[in-house]
Amino acid sequence: MEHTVSRTEKLDALFGTPVFAVLIAIFCNALWGSAFPFIKMGYRLFAIETADTASILCFAGVRFMLGSLLVLVGSLILEGRLPALPQGKVLAECCALGLWQTTAQYAFYYSAVALLTGAFGGILNSTQSFLGVIFAHFLYGNADRMTPAKALGCVLGFAGVLVGTLGNHGGGSAFGIFAMLLATVIFTLAGPWNKSVTKKADSFAVCFLNLFVGGAALLVLGLLLGGRLTVVSAAGVLDLLYLAFICGAGYVIWALLMKNNPVSRIAIFGFVNPVVNVLLSALLNGEPLFRWQYMGALVLVCVGIWLVNKAPKKEGV
Repeated sequence: MEHTVSRTEKLDALFGTPVFAVLIAIFCNALWGSAFPFIKMGYRLFAIETADTASILCFAGVRFMLGSLLVLVGSLILEGRLPALPQGKVLAECCALGLWQTTAQYAFYYSAVALLTGAFGGILNSTQSFLGVIFAHFLYGNADRMTPAKALGCVLGFAGVLVGTLGNHGGGSAFGIFAMLLATVIFTLAGPWNKSVTKKADSFAVCFLNLFVGGAALLVLGLLLGGRLTVVSAAGVLDLLYLAFICGAGYVIWALLMKNNPVSRIAIFGFVNPVVNVLLSALLNGEPLFRWQYMGALVLVCVGIWLVNKAPKKEGV
């Protein structure tokens, strides 16, 4: 037990070191920014057509179930034990959260990925930063109130989305835009619920159940609709494993960062996410990098994310 506590304290001290925390926050956001282009590449490697929603759901389900297993591995490495699973009503609530945050959100998200360019899809998905600020103002009142900087950041962020839509729906279909925005709203609304559940159960257990139950529901739904995954190459398997690593490792890293640092020190690097998304979409999937709508939208969204997350000035400073 003493060994476990010592290991936990060392990890907390490491992740609480400002320079290390900043570097890992950038790395974590770069991981998440790579998800969209790697999902699109996965569709290509597994020969999944844009209209094959059933197989898309199977692909998503397998990814999240694999990611849930990595969360268990993370718990073993970081805490020296498997997480204690909740029981009764708390267990049911964790499963319901998984159906909402993973199944519902990613059913729309993965459908949107198939219908949008990676660059524009990533820009659209970044609206979660601004929706979170707006919802927090009404949910938490003075504890997380809207400030002039946050308001300006939200205006710039949504202006960036509008700029990105100029010409050919931003490189995708109108339904793709709707699906991505709906996925973003579901994600934002799930935040307070997730925070509430983690106060009642081990955070690793909550994440495991969220990903496993939500992923299993996606897989079962996809199979019932006639979907399947055809392994075309080893590259397809590696792509799927990398995507599983993003959701599993990303959760563990972000949880440690948020535990040991002021939120503003970490969240401010969210602008890395859409930047990496645009760059990798061009590199991996041959999408145009210097389309003026994307560049303009990217600048506005990144500045907006920085504004809504920067630490407020202390009085007298």
